[in-house]
Amino acid sequence: MLRRKIKDNIYWMGSVDWDSRLFDSLVPLPDGTSYNAYLIEGSEKTALLDSDEPHMVKEFMEQLESVSKIDYIISQHAEQDHSGIILQVLEKFPEAKLVCTPKAKGMLTDLLMIPEDYFVTVADGEKLSLGDKTLTFIHTPWVHWPETMVSYLEEDKILFSCDFFGSHIASSDLFVTDEGRVYEAAKRYFAEIMMPFRKVIQKNLEKLAAYEIEMIAPGHGQIFQRPKFIIDAYQEWALGAPKNTVVLPHVTMHHSTQLMVDHLVTALVERGVRVEPFNLAVTDIGKLAMSLVDAATIVVATPTVLAGPHPYAAYATFLANALRPNAKFLSIIGSYGWGGKTVETLAGMIPNLKVEVIDPVLCKGVPRQDTYLALTNMAEVIAEKHKENGYV
Repeated sequence: MLRRKIKDNIYWMGSVDWDSRLFDSLVPLPDGTSYNAYLIEGSEKTALLDSDEPHMVKEFMEQLESVSKIDYIISQHAEQDHSGIILQVLEKFPEAKLVCTPKAKGMLTDLLMIPEDYFVTVADGEKLSLGDKTLTFIHTPWVHWPETMVSYLEEDKILFSCDFFGSHIASSDLFVTDEGRVYEAAKRYFAEIMMPFRKVIQKNLEKLAAYEIEMIAPGHGQIFQRPKFIIDAYQEWALGAPKNTVVLPHVTMHHSTQLMVDHLVTALVERGVRVEPFNLAVTDIGKLAMSLVDAATIVVATPTVLAGPHPYAAYATFLANALRPNAKFLSIIGSYGWGGKTVETLAGMIPNLKVEVIDPVLCKGVPRQDTYLALTNMAEVIAEKHKENGYV
């Protein structure tokens, strides 16, 4: 794809990755993604903001063939999907300087072995003049690495946000045209890589409130011509209270655990609690992550395997601990054949979650009437706790 004009002397560059379905060998990409870079031609200097994923190097370098000079390469984030072609760009434009945060300098040196002479580090709030255009650099640590920053183009009121406000979508549309589709993709993106840093993101949102932003150009996904849409969404996801929702990751082997899940779902729904069950044998793990953004309660349902939880249940618990959702309650249900330490094992896997643990419900073999009564009681407890805390 050729470079595309955003405004006078401001261009999108990069690539649309229609076919990728897994990012970092971890994150599902049901809609593909894009790797966005931006070219700003000032009256005196030209700046390239970020680069591209390494396997897209041919397309990116072809886009640069019509560019006569680059004075500055702005590296907002050292991760290779944004920085992976910087060395090739420097080879083409050896007079260019590489602008980044002090922390990014060390990381880019480690990851790409960029020579010392290219670097210019910038402080939080520092400005760079391109002549008739001025960039302000705003440090935004932990969005989602410690070295990240965003760039604000003062005259055009554009925020170049790199991973901040991004979404994994492959599209021929340069600008957001379907906010519903983008909302879901951006929420998934937030859940998978931003949610662990929710408290720091709150502070970064406060910093950005000082700027008049008329457009947001992220590092993945489409450009926001209505930035309030995505800023409001981030404020809800980062600052909002949990909702009246139970997320129920589950797996079964001989259907005993499934019977327990079915009963608990019914009992919760009867009490006005929204439930999102995820069969871990077939689920999209990104959907599970996205549901955790709103969850007030997490209930993990698992059979016992070799005296412990099923590996899928262990993985879901590990994921929840890593993502650090704002959930307030947690419990475990499941079945066993002769014994084990399922509860102890899973409880030891959630040190990052600040939750109240609701009494687990385990049964030996097939659930009987006393098990179903205990699950009904669990639903009653959860519904009451959600009501007491005003979760709606």
